[in-house]
Amino acid sequence: MNFTLSNKPLTNVKADCLVVALPDKGDLPESTRLADEALGGLIKKLQKSGDLLGKNAHTVMIPTPDQPWDRLLVVGTGSDKSRTTATFHKALIAMTGQLKEGAAKHALVALHDTPLTGDDTASSESAKLSLIGRTLEDQLYSFNSFKSEKPASRKLNKITVTASAAGKSQKDAFQLGLATGRGMNFTKDLGNTPPNICHPIWLAEQAKTLAKNHEAIKTEILDEKQMEKLGMNTILAVGKGSTQPPRFIIMEYRGGKAKDKPHVLVGKGITFDTGGISLKPGEGMDEMKYDMGGSASVLGAMQVIAEVKPKINVVAVIAAAENMPDGGASRPGDIVTTMAGLTVEILNTDAEGRLVLCDALTYVKRYDPASVVDLATLTGACIIALGHHASAVFSNDEGLSKELLAAGERAGDRAWPMPLWDDYQNLLDSNFADMQNIGGRAAGSITAACFLSRFAKDYRWAHLDIAGTAWNSGKAKGSTGRPVPLLVDYLMSHVGK
Repeated sequence: MNFTLSNKPLTNVKADCLVVALPDKGDLPESTRLADEALGGLIKKLQKSGDLLGKNAHTVMIPTPDQPWDRLLVVGTGSDKSRTTATFHKALIAMTGQLKEGAAKHALVALHDTPLTGDDTASSESAKLSLIGRTLEDQLYSFNSFKSEKPASRKLNKITVTASAAGKSQKDAFQLGLATGRGMNFTKDLGNTPPNICHPIWLAEQAKTLAKNHEAIKTEILDEKQMEKLGMNTILAVGKGSTQPPRFIIMEYRGGKAKDKPHVLVGKGITFDTGGISLKPGEGMDEMKYDMGGSASVLGAMQVIAEVKPKINVVAVIAAAENMPDGGASRPGDIVTTMAGLTVEILNTDAEGRLVLCDALTYVKRYDPASVVDLATLTGACIIALGHHASAVFSNDEGLSKELLAAGERAGDRAWPMPLWDDYQNLLDSNFADMQNIGGRAAGSITAACFLSRFAKDYRWAHLDIAGTAWNSGKAKGSTGRPVPLLVDYLMSHVGK
C-alpha cells in the first residue's frame, strides 16, 4: 500500500474516493464544508433529508460525477461533545472497512480536522494523523500465509491523507502511526503463526531477523546451558516437558545518551500452553498458541522503535518456552529455585507464565532500569474481571501506573488499574517453600501479580495482564496487535526526558 500525506486543496487532488466526516449535528469540519461547496450543497441536503446520518461509524458511499473524485464516502463521527479518541477510532475502522472492500484504487482521506474532546495532546492534529495512519495499517491487515487459495488482491493500492500542512511534525506523526500499525501487524503475524512453526527457537530467530533488518537493534539469545549457568531454573522447569528447548531473548536499542537509564519491556513467550501435567480442557486449546502474546507485543513495539529511531534507550527481554506434558515435565508439588534464590512450590503447572517471568524480572535488574513493564497473557481471571476491553495494570509505583493508563487513553488502547495490596500476598504462602505459584480461585489475576512483584522490588515496575486484549476468540479469532499502541505511546512520551 502506498501512503502519502498532502496539504493540497481537496479539489486539486484526483482520487477514486474522497472520505469526509459528518458530525451528528453542528458545524461541518472544514474539509467536509469544502467538499459540500464543490458538490453544490449535496452533503447538507442529504443530511437534512435523513439520507446521511452523523451517527458515529455510520458510512454512506455516494457517486460524485464531474468531480476530481469518482465517489464520496461520508463517515459519521457522532457529536462534538462525545467524540473521543476511542469513538474516532471506531469511525476510522468503519471507514477502512468500506475502502478495503470497495472499488476505489486511490482514496483521499480528509479527516484531520475532525475535532476531538480531551487534552490538547490527545486531540491535536498530530495525534489524529498518527491514529489515522495506525488504523489504516492495522485494519488493512490480513493473514493468509497458510491458505492454499489466496484471496483476490484488493483494488485499493494508494491512500492520501490530508493535513493542514505537510511539515516535519505532521509527517513524523503520520509516519509514527504507520510504523505503529506495522508493529501491530508484526505482532499479529507472530501470534497467528501455528505452534508447530512458532516455537521458542523460531521466536528467537524472529528477534535475530529484526536485528538484521534494523542495525539500531542488538540481539542476543541464551540457550539452556547459559540459562542454567545463570540459575534460570523456573524457565527451564516450564520447558522440561517439551522437545522444543526454551530460549531467553535479549534485544537492546540505544538511541539515547549512554548515561540514560533504559526502559525495559519483558514478554511472556509461551509458544504453546497445554497446561503441562495440569492439563487444560481440549476445547479451545488451539488458542493457546496466543500464549506468547506478551512476547509478540514486545517484538512489535521494538520494531516500531527501530523504525522511528527515537532518542531513548530501550531493552526488551523475552522468556520463551513451550509447556507440554511428558515424562520429564514438572509435576504439581515440585519445588524449584528461581534465579533470585527464592524457592517456589509448583502447585499447578498451568500457572507457568509467572514462572518464566520471575527469572526474566530478576535478570533485568542488571540494567538499572528507569522502568520495567512486563506483558503477559497471564490469567483467565483477568478476562472475567475486565472482559476484552482493557488490559489490567498492576504496579509497585503509582506514577508509572498513571503513565501507562494515560498512554492507553491517548492511544485508544485502554488499560485499567488493579490492586496490588499486601493483604493478598499471604495467599501465596507455602508449607514447604518460600512461596507457591498459585493463590487459589479468589483474586487470581491479583495473586499472579503479587507473585511477580516479589521479583521486582528493586525498580519501578508494572505488570500488564493482556489475556483479554491480545487476541479475539470465536469467528473473529486472531491476534489483535494490542497493546503495541499503548507501549509505543508510553515509550515515546519519555523521549527527551
